[in-house]
Amino acid sequence: MFGLGALSIAAVCGVSLAALEPAGRFSWLNEGVAEIGAGFGLTVQEIVVRGQQNTPKELIRAAIGIRNGDPLLAFSPEAARQRLESIAWIESAEVQRNLSGNILVVVHERRPFAIWQHNNDFAVVDREGRVVSADTLDAFGPLPLLVGEGAHKNGAAVYDELKKAPEVLARTQALIYVSQRRWNLRLHNGTDILLPEGHEDAAIARLAELQKAQSLLDRPVVAIDMRLPDRLVVRQHPQPEQPATSPRGRGRG
Repeated sequence: MFGLGALSIAAVCGVSLAALEPAGRFSWLNEGVAEIGAGFGLTVQEIVVRGQQNTPKELIRAAIGIRNGDPLLAFSPEAARQRLESIAWIESAEVQRNLSGNILVVVHERRPFAIWQHNNDFAVVDREGRVVSADTLDAFGPLPLLVGEGAHKNGAAVYDELKKAPEVLARTQALIYVSQRRWNLRLHNGTDILLPEGHEDAAIARLAELQKAQSLLDRPVVAIDMRLPDRLVVRQHPQPEQPATSPRGRGRG
């Protein structure tokens, strides 16, 4: 009963004052209504945040912008939602203000997908390529490594094809985007696999077959070029030069 009465008083005051004051004073009026509401006990009692895992808590607190004991009617759920969704980690947010004095915040975070290396910089990105963190890169477990300009926005499709070929994925250290057109796979043993532009799925499936039949990916080679449709070119490591031998001299009798 008390809460409803306070709300009614605040509402009546807001309507009557708004009818008398010019348009430029609405900000002042809102503050006055909030103070009246606070006088009748309409203050923030509890702030509940759900869904936070990777977003720094201090960023969420700053975006909410209110604390326990502050006037409840001075809080704008819509403004808080917009501030929350400006945080890189947060994809969307829901904010509710209840007359009981409780504020409920539900955040839906972006999921870390890969580590993107661009020049000498590293960052965690989601599947769409949005940078969500440039710190604590090892805090999310093993993530794919995408290298090169534009790799963060185009790597998800190639990685999904690699997941269909686990024997290839297990040997892949990095996905390298070349000239923003095509991909190379860098294996853990140092071998580079040059994939054909636009036909990565077929090339990866063929690699999986060759690995099962010939253990191709375990061979110590420099590169495997798959860009030609009718052939596969394997570049071997150069053979070390043999030392030159000189003829033995004849001893004197």
